[in-house]
Amino acid sequence: MSFGKDRYLFIKPDLRIPVSEVIWRFNPSGGPGGQHANKSNTRVEAELVIDQLTEIDDQIKNLLMKKLGSSVRVIEDSTRSQNRNRNRALQRMEKILITALHVEKKRKPTKPSRKSNEKRLEVKKRRSDLKADRKPPELN
Repeated sequence: MSFGKDRYLFIKPDLRIPVSEVIWRFNPSGGPGGQHANKSNTRVEAELVIDQLTEIDDQIKNLLMKKLGSSVRVIEDSTRSQNRNRNRALQRMEKILITALHVEKKRKPTKPSRKSNEKRLEVKKRRSDLKADRKPPELN
């Protein structure tokens, strides 16, 4: 997979961010792994500085900065391959941006229908009768 200018993070159908605007840093991953872990820079740190993005408008930038801060940083070191870690970091970054721009629909309060209300009252009545049958008869 290429990480050049032709690759994009697809956030919405009309919004995409070029991967070339992502700042990359590579380090050796921590933990066990012997020589491979000590010699290979497989840990990936991807950072996207929101106010420096060129292909999105200021309104979206402001919304992203309000929800995420001035930058989005993702660290990935789950695999032994730098390339796979890069791809996973981009996928996580894409998810973070999509989630930040998702706007929940405002809920319209509704009333229960007449039928559902009648059904609820009928169930309550049946239950009440069932419990009333358990009581001992009253003595006069």
